[in-house]
Parts: sequence; structure tokens; C-alpha cells
Amino acid sequence: MASFRGGSAEAVAALTQGLQSAVSGSTETATAVGADLFQVALTLRSEGALRRFLTDGSVPAEAKAGLAREVFGGKVGGASLDLVADAVRRRWTTTRDLADALEHLSVVAAVRSTGDDAGRLADELFAFGELVKGEPALRDALSEPARSQADKAALVADLLGGKALPATVTLVTQALSGSYRTLAVALGEYQKVASEVRGESVATVRVARALSDAEQDRLAGALARQYGRQVHLNLLVDPSVIGGIRVEIGDDVIDGTVASRLADARRRIAG
Repeated sequence: MASFRGGSAEAVAALTQGLQSAVSGSTETATAVGADLFQVALTLRSEGALRRFLTDGSVPAEAKAGLAREVFGGKVGGASLDLVADAVRRRWTTTRDLADALEHLSVVAAVRSTGDDAGRLADELFAFGELVKGEPALRDALSEPARSQADKAALVADLLGGKALPATVTLVTQALSGSYRTLAVALGEYQKVASEVRGESVATVRVARALSDAEQDRLAGALARQYGRQVHLNLLVDPSVIGGIRVEIGDDVIDGTVASRLADARRRIAG
């Protein structure tokens, strides 16, 4: 899913504020709104004529809002319907941006539903993404086109039910919809949203051995000072780095591993 640009970026920013007001103080409302918005996004992706009409800049905004209320009224809650009506009144850079934005907002709502556990949600999404990457059989089971979405959702529920936050189960299930290239990519993007809601950046940290809590705190503090905002750490123990640490944050890579220094030395000798 591409990042939003131009009018779409402005629309998403305004809708995010509206969502925050709609779900403020109620985890139940946040959960319901998240589920509703995701279902509307799925409908818009499958109904091309409806999607094109609701994003047509030549159609009066109130006509689009009226149709949205007619189509989705009774199928989603009042707060969700108001957000959808607000969304279709706005200008979108491309037709697919409306559905993508509603999915993005559904993730924000799911994060809001966790209250103070948003950090745990981010950790669980990352952990499940790493599990999928490391287990080919699981990856194949969750990506098999012939397997129904209901079967895949049941597998996720079996794996995570009672062990992870309900919001984690919800978002992992949503990630199976195919709106992203792979499940792992979807989970990575969802985790970024979870961290952004908390005002954090995400750093993937590769180390040869697990870091203590104190070491993690020092690293997070150093990165926060460098980047001017809090940083959520995704820790990966990777013996191939031998020693030292490699940090990936956004497009930046800070490579202080022994393996990297050895590779540099070999290149200098060879050159």
C-alpha cells in the first residue's frame, strides 16, 4: 500500500483527527469502528463502480455522502458511518486511496482499542511477522489461495487466541486480506502505524546476543536523542553479526557489527 500524497495525505490527516475524537475514551467504540472501517474498505475494493463514484471529484460531495449513508447505513455503527461520509466528501489523489485510507484508519482504531497496551501490540505484530518469515509451512498455509479466509482466520485464532491481545488477532487476520504484497509486509506496516499512534519511530536492531533491559533503555534513549522522538525497538538476535549492533530506522542504517567491520577489512585487502 503506497504512502498517501497530496490531497489524500491531507484527507487522511483530517480523518485521523476525526477518528480520535470518535473513539476517545471508549475501547469498545474503537474496536467496533476499526472492524467497520475495514469492512467498508473491503467493499470498496470489490465494488469498482461504487469506489469510482465515491472518489469522483466532479460529483457533489453531499451526493457522495448520501450514497455512502444509503449503502452502508444499518451495516456499520453511527460513528463509523459518519467517518465514511466524511471520507467520501474529501478529495483523493487516486481512486484506490479511499479504501487504503479506511484500512489505515481501521488499524489506528485497533491500536486505540488497546489503550496503554499499544506497545505490546507493536511487539506482538513484529513477533508474529518474524514467526511467519521463519516458518515456511505456516507462511504457505496463510498464503495459500485455495484456502478460505475463514480457515486462515481460524488458524490465526488457534495460534494467538488467549496468548495475544484481541487487537493483535484482529490485525493479523486483517493482514490476510491481500491489500499488501505479503502478510509480512502488511504486519510490518501495521506495526509502524501502532508505533506512530504512540508518537514513535520503529528501529530494527540486530545483535549477536539478547540485550538486557538496561542496554535496551540506553539504546532507545540514544536513538531518541538522535532522531528527536521516541523509538520502538524490534530486537533480532542474529549470531551472524558476531558482535556489535546493526540498527535500521527508516531509510537509515547504522552498522557497527563485527561482521561489517570484517567485510570492510576484506574489501580493503582485496582492493
